[in-house]
Amino acid sequence: MPSRVRRAGERYVTEGAGVRTLHSFSYGAHYDPDNVAFGPLVAINEEQVAPGGGYDAHRHTDVEIVTWVLEGALAHRDTTGHAGTIAPGVAQRLSAGEGAEHAELNASPTEPLRFVQMMLRSRHDAAPQYASAEVPEEPGLHPTVHVHADAELLVARPRADGPLEITGAAKVLVHVTRGEVVAEGVRLGPGDELRATDVERVLVAGDGEALVWRLPDPR
Repeated sequence: MPSRVRRAGERYVTEGAGVRTLHSFSYGAHYDPDNVAFGPLVAINEEQVAPGGGYDAHRHTDVEIVTWVLEGALAHRDTTGHAGTIAPGVAQRLSAGEGAEHAELNASPTEPLRFVQMMLRSRHDAAPQYASAEVPEEPGLHPTVHVHADAELLVARPRADGPLEITGAAKVLVHVTRGEVVAEGVRLGPGDELRATDVERVLVAGDGEALVWRLPDPR
């Protein structure tokens, strides 16, 4: 099985006012021609936001933006008319389409916020759309929110009685969010990734949690 492991410490780092971002792929000022995408997936950014900090309204087009909160509460508003607070256990999607603005702020004046934000090339080219989905807390392999791309996002929380089996695809990416996960015999910690190509299945074990992208389209 062709695969590659990228460790958390290999991520590119951007420091801002009250925000520290860890990039799994080329992003912003960080450019590596060998690490610009994995199928339609073009960004996995871990955002570490100080109390009261965050990002004021900014614009995106032609991209799916999927957000998963790790710690704290994220105050989100966008030009679809949606505004609310996202906590751990909810997957959020903004399909920017022909153009959308959104703002993402730490909802707490005293507690830190950490979230993972992922971006994919989108097939949605009309008015922007918003969606969210609650994910069960128990162990298992859980579907999340639909995206307008040839991609499926799952949350994997392995069981103690055996590994989870993820159906293969042209590409599968496992991004660990907490604890320890063993994917295809490789031990992964928070921020580590396994990127596998042309696989029949991926086995995931351990006591942690991972975001798993199934990407049937190899492009």
